[in-house]
Amino acid sequence: MMHPLPTPAALTAAHPLTPAAADAVADHRATVAAVLDRRDPRLLVVVGPCSVHDPAAALEYAGLLADAARRLADDLVLVFRAYLEKPRTITGWTGLIACPGLDGKGDLATGLRLGRSFLTDAAATGLPLAYEFVDPALAPYVADTVSWAAVGARTVASQPHRHLASWLPMPVGMKNCVSGRLDTAIAAVQAAAHPHTLPTVSPDGCLTALDSTGNPDAHLVLRGGPTPNYDMTGVAQARSALAAADLPHRLVVDAAHGNSGKDHDRQPHVITDLAAQIADGDDSLAGVMIESYLSDGRQDPGAATLRPDLSITDPCLGWSRTVPLLDHLALASRRRRSSPRAVADQADRPASTSGAAP
Repeated sequence: MMHPLPTPAALTAAHPLTPAAADAVADHRATVAAVLDRRDPRLLVVVGPCSVHDPAAALEYAGLLADAARRLADDLVLVFRAYLEKPRTITGWTGLIACPGLDGKGDLATGLRLGRSFLTDAAATGLPLAYEFVDPALAPYVADTVSWAAVGARTVASQPHRHLASWLPMPVGMKNCVSGRLDTAIAAVQAAAHPHTLPTVSPDGCLTALDSTGNPDAHLVLRGGPTPNYDMTGVAQARSALAAADLPHRLVVDAAHGNSGKDHDRQPHVITDLAAQIADGDDSLAGVMIESYLSDGRQDPGAATLRPDLSITDPCLGWSRTVPLLDHLALASRRRRSSPRAVADQADRPASTSGAAP
């Protein structure tokens, strides 16, 4: 059975970004690119729930994060993790857009409207938004709201996702695959930098061919695998692999997933280790990812009564446990700016032309 969907143009008209929010998205994208290139010495921190299942509660979290972003703005660029699509190895809840009723029954038309409305409301907080693009066909509905994008560990080898990243007008992080290997993600960074022709949905809903210009801001994200890769050894191996591929030494490290064994209680340990590397002057560590929500832990999405404040996918750190980690990272970022190692790295770094949206 086929179900009609709204066109991207109709959905955007129904839930538009305000002119001020659209200008802010453009500014956020340029800022994130500058942080990745280390032209901006601050630390990028992508933080928020594993997935959004209750828009009102997620916006409550975004309000708390926006306050923290203003307080820590000298040292951190905080980006709100506004993930509405979820990849699955076999089965499971595939996100608010695909399954807004949380009942296993797909309803993309409703999910797209609900998701688009949430993203425009989240953008109105003033925060940059992060998003994982799971289904390339849905990108035209939401891409204009996003300031940092991810291609996940299960899709990083996919040609359509690499070509999509070459078009997306924001920095895109390529996660190492579930096995922990880096070469697939590094190849994705290289592929995304080149122009491609890809099929996409036009604003009026027609399938059309799009010529991309290549994305100069694609980069590697370390998310661990069977063994973690956030420590000094893992980071050094990633730098060496990037150098061998003639790619910039810019890394974002995910404190969750394989790096924490999906144990939210291990995320603070990972963050503490990364903060020490940053404070010591490692300038390749451009960003950190944290899975965090209003309350600590997770709940089963099939529960009879779902709490709005508790993740229904991966377990997250509660907000009260997240704030000290943000403060710790801010201090590490501040110390890095004056560390001898970072000063030397900046002096040796060639001028970059990256950062312009494709």
